[in-house]
Amino acid sequence: MRVAEVPGIGLRYEESGGEGPPVVFLHAGSGSSRMWEHQVPDFTGAGYRFIAYDRRAAGVAVDDLEALAQHLGLDRFHLVGTAAGGIVAVDYALSFPQRLRSLVVANSVVGVQDEEYLELTRRLRPSPEFNAIPADIRELGPSYRAANPAGTQRWKELSRHSTPQATKNRITYAALATIRIPTLLLTGDADLYAPPPVLRLFAARFPNCESLVIPECGHSAFWEQPETFNRAVVDFLSKH
Repeated sequence: MRVAEVPGIGLRYEESGGEGPPVVFLHAGSGSSRMWEHQVPDFTGAGYRFIAYDRRAAGVAVDDLEALAQHLGLDRFHLVGTAAGGIVAVDYALSFPQRLRSLVVANSVVGVQDEEYLELTRRLRPSPEFNAIPADIRELGPSYRAANPAGTQRWKELSRHSTPQATKNRITYAALATIRIPTLLLTGDADLYAPPPVLRLFAARFPNCESLVIPECGHSAFWEQPETFNRAVVDFLSKH
């Protein structure tokens, strides 16, 4: 693990190095850069420069990401975010669109603040009942938990850290319509946060968007079905 000295903090990050196109991975609100352990071999094997870092639990997330990009001397790069990391990815695309070659947002509520959408989320995830559900049941699909108890335990061990951060922009449907970067949205058919109808709702707002629903998958596609996730993202990045 390396440390990048950026304003206010030293950001811990991992990177593979190499001359390939850089891809920055943004972990969920829980966990850290260690959550991407199933992605490193496939993306480096496909010739990409893998970069992931631990977001801090304070400050504006996109400012830290931009500081890290400058520290690493990145010009234009691909950005992949899952769950709350997807919110950061969208916020970065709104703040620094010229920096991105493509945008991948997985299993994410995207951070939309329109009242119409907020009302939908209140119906979909009523509080406090929803938040009382254990994290692994909320964020891992039943097929994965049934078939892979060791993987479920490993996910629980890695996901204990929490990283809430502020956004730079107010994310709205109208704001999404301004993101013209090639975008891939994906989710699982058993995702309790971003089920397929919500994915379609978002996909209709991005002007340059592809979308994918992964069968028998919950809120952590990158972990539950890494082969499918990695193949879909690598195929998408190769076009941009």
